[in-house]
Amino acid sequence: MKTLNRRDFGVAVVAAILLPVTTARAEGDMEVHIDNFVFEPAELKIKVGTTVTWTNRDDIPHTIVSAGKFRSKTLDTDDKFSFTFTNAGDYKYFCSLHPHMTGMIKVE
Repeated sequence: MKTLNRRDFGVAVVAAILLPVTTARAEGDMEVHIDNFVFEPAELKIKVGTTVTWTNRDDIPHTIVSAGKFRSKTLDTDDKFSFTFTNAGDYKYFCSLHPHMTGMIKVE
């Protein structure tokens, strides 16, 4: 059995303390990027309570609209819009400026 030296032990302790915090944050938030007139990923499966953040990486303005559910302001380059999904269901969304751009959030 290998014995840890003081430096390795310190690294292991710090990793054990920080790892659960990092994992918890990563599970709660999801991202969708708008690039080249496409939502990526086009479909997400998430749990109730998850916040999704869309970021516009195009040099053209876009919106995110789910009829009767949510609507962003017009997003310029690098602007973000976030929405927290509190109910299960399928949320189709699109860009009102470019209606061929569509996406889907499936909330379980």
